[in-house]
Amino acid sequence: MQVTMIINGETVSHDVEPRTLLVHYIREQAALTGTNIGCDSSSCGACTIHVNGEAVKSCTMLAVQADGQEVTTIEGLADGDTLHPMQQAFHECHALQCGYCTPGMVMAAVSLLDENPQANEEEVREGLEGNLCRCTGYHNIVKAVLQAGSDQ
Repeated sequence: MQVTMIINGETVSHDVEPRTLLVHYIREQAALTGTNIGCDSSSCGACTIHVNGEAVKSCTMLAVQADGQEVTTIEGLADGDTLHPMQQAFHECHALQCGYCTPGMVMAAVSLLDENPQANEEEVREGLEGNLCRCTGYHNIVKAVLQAGSDQ
């Protein structure tokens, strides 16, 4: 099947097998490897992206379901050399260790603040519960999200 979508502002088209997961399409055919594969079962959130502005775990969606949609990956957040405010906050607050969960965590956090710009600590923790981090203990991640929210 032929799929066409807009990824990070660029129209892309490829032939895919109907069973191809969106995360595999993004990494292998669109060659955007910032989106990580963590579990293939929607348990970890490492593959979180935005589809039409909504956070989606890309291992739960087929590439054919994204046909005609607008997709944003971690690579599409920055404006050239200028980091997105959430990326900048993660950097400044040291909100990562190994970094494996970071792209999905950042994408989920951006979506969270889009929906609730004045989220408090409890709301941030609840809003990110679908994204797992095995290294940080979440304290600095929450701190980064709160900082990015206060910078808006």
